[in-house]
Amino acid sequence: MNALITHRVLFTGLSLALIFAIAISILSGSVDIGLQEALNILAHSWASDDALMLSDDMQIKQAVLVQIRLPRIALAMITGLTLAVSGTVMQGLFRNPLADPGLMGISAGCAFGAALFAVLGANWLATMGGISSVWALPMAAFLGGLVSTWLVFFLGRSGQRTDVATMLLAGIAINVIATAGTSALKFVADDQALRGVVFWLMGNLGSTPWDRLLWVAPVQLASVVAMLFYAPTLNAFLLGEAEAQHLGYNVERSKRILILLVALSVGLSVSLAGVIGFVGLVVPHLLRRVVGADHRVLLPASAILGAVLVLLADWLSRTLLAPTEIPVGILMALTGGPFFIWLLLTTRYRFTR
Repeated sequence: MNALITHRVLFTGLSLALIFAIAISILSGSVDIGLQEALNILAHSWASDDALMLSDDMQIKQAVLVQIRLPRIALAMITGLTLAVSGTVMQGLFRNPLADPGLMGISAGCAFGAALFAVLGANWLATMGGISSVWALPMAAFLGGLVSTWLVFFLGRSGQRTDVATMLLAGIAINVIATAGTSALKFVADDQALRGVVFWLMGNLGSTPWDRLLWVAPVQLASVVAMLFYAPTLNAFLLGEAEAQHLGYNVERSKRILILLVALSVGLSVSLAGVIGFVGLVVPHLLRRVVGADHRVLLPASAILGAVLVLLADWLSRTLLAPTEIPVGILMALTGGPFFIWLLLTTRYRFTR
């Protein structure tokens, strides 16, 4: 009963925090938009002809809210929940509280793919098969993440089994190689390509239009929902692979599916928002102190807290030095690193509690 009350209080608090983060993200920025103005703009935007009745000042605010802030808020939420849930799944799968998608080389592979496209100027990719230049960089990043994930999965195979410890070490190796490749590309890049690659690697939530987001977001959300259904399997994994097998779970198939789902969701996230670290590492650690290791509660709670965390980080990146914008990846690293160190120093729990 006490656990049930704790979970209800937790989800209520997380939901209120999410509403608060969305509200301040809508209202705050270089262009001030009041609550009533935001409601009027949304009402006029949903109407067919009412937008024509807005004043010039309100039309400017409408463009800022509808075309800039709302897609940015949606991308921040999707990125946050994707990275947080993926990190929680990775920690449960590897039974290691330090595992996260970056450790598997997924983020580094995406970064290498994007840098390779930007530096070498693969114009054929932008025009081949009707692919527009808007999609070229995200596609290159996503393909880089898929290749790195396949290499880690291939190196972790031993006969018909997937060895988790070997995959973890392979992920570290691929991560180092992909990072070195990205650094080499930055070294040979011209000034224009270098600025684009460096800006993208720092994390950027402000350059994704509605059309691209509406194509990619449903796939990310579907991957996250699929991972939520594996909560009982991840609970069994905490007991060990042999015990999970004895409980009736198909261990090998579950590992393959979960790894592919993480690769898909994180690859798409990084391809749109760039490299944003510490979300998949900090969020599960923080929540595990409250709810323990039960993934039936931990996974949905991680999704909400991840969305809140990235929303607040994006809000701070836009407002701290307004009108100058701090890349959200840098802000997450500057705040997430010390916060994670504090968690390590103050946490006194068993991972399987």
